[in-house]
Amino acid sequence: MRPEIAYDCDVLVVGGGIVGLSTAYAITRAAPGTRVTVLEKESGPARHQTGRNSGVIHSGIYYRPGSLKARFAVRGAAEMVKFCAEYGIAHAVTGKLIVATERSELPRLHGLVQRGRENGIPVRELGGSQIAEYEPEVRGLAAIHVGTTGICDFVGVARQLAEASGAEIRYGARVERVDRRPELGVAVRTTAGDVVRARVLVNCAGLHCDEVARLTGDDPEMRIVPFRGEYYSLARPELVRGLVYPVPDPAFPFLGVHLTRGIDGGVHIGPNAVPALAREGYGWGVVRPRELGATLAWPGSWHIARRHWRYGAGELRRSVSRAAFTTAVRRLLPAVTAEDLVPTAAGVRAQAVLRDGTLVDDFLIKEGARAVHVLNAPSPAATASLPIGREVAGRALAMLATV
Repeated sequence: MRPEIAYDCDVLVVGGGIVGLSTAYAITRAAPGTRVTVLEKESGPARHQTGRNSGVIHSGIYYRPGSLKARFAVRGAAEMVKFCAEYGIAHAVTGKLIVATERSELPRLHGLVQRGRENGIPVRELGGSQIAEYEPEVRGLAAIHVGTTGICDFVGVARQLAEASGAEIRYGARVERVDRRPELGVAVRTTAGDVVRARVLVNCAGLHCDEVARLTGDDPEMRIVPFRGEYYSLARPELVRGLVYPVPDPAFPFLGVHLTRGIDGGVHIGPNAVPALAREGYGWGVVRPRELGATLAWPGSWHIARRHWRYGAGELRRSVSRAAFTTAVRRLLPAVTAEDLVPTAAGVRAQAVLRDGTLVDDFLIKEGARAVHVLNAPSPAATASLPIGREVAGRALAMLATV
């Protein structure tokens, strides 16, 4: 006989960032009456990747046509604007410039035009003299204007998702142990000693998603390698009207140092991308030996170092030298000086890396017995959070229907 179990909820979501909260919201919208609990180790929502990015609603122009990133970012950008308008969350559709400052970047810029068109994104091509129509202080050989890019308060979005979901949100609930029994369900114990029993677990733990997957008993076949993105604010925000980006290097999932006028009117500059010495290593002084040791023990970390040491050396140089960072910014904004750059809060990107050193370049969602794991959801995951949430919710509900 099968024992009767008093489940605390139907679906247990680990992680109270924007993806976890969007998943909870999507579940209760698609299947009213489904009991959802969200465990978040911090004292409030969106304390890590969601609350420490540049606040950009990405258009989807960068991403491979047909990929989850491309489909979900294009769809998610429109839905995010609508969601913000519906709930009165600060946002604006600003458009942005992607600027080529060297001749070697022109073919990649033209490639982005083609990619944008394949992804259904309106793009305007600009000559060097036309850049001043949008950004008088920015210089470049050519640029493209992407009109669907915007900005918003993603922390406000996360709070609204939490409220509108009707889920039980437990803050200060760090997962310590997971007991998954395919024939029965999942029991999760927190460091406070609480036990939550669920029929299905959804892992949206961001920087710790691979660890939660292993606690569940599933091999994620990747590791999160944390990269810190360091930002400055611009002391003379009048130099920048909107959003200005360089042409990205297609070998990396990072978009390069860019200029972003936020909802508050301030201008953020960054980020660069340097290895973090802890999963939540927001400064060089934050070192967690166990986490650093796990990163160094992963073969993929060493493959990255061997392949991309020149790129990494440049990022490290800009991290320790404001003059070097200023030089990088002046490629786009010649008027800026080192005195214009004021250090501000950093973020950490949860980048999934395979054993062979491949940087996973798309959203990665895997399933196990009674579990759905979101294993790679860095930028543009905030933009794409509503479609991602529906995708994960659909998988969780399908699983729930079979148990």
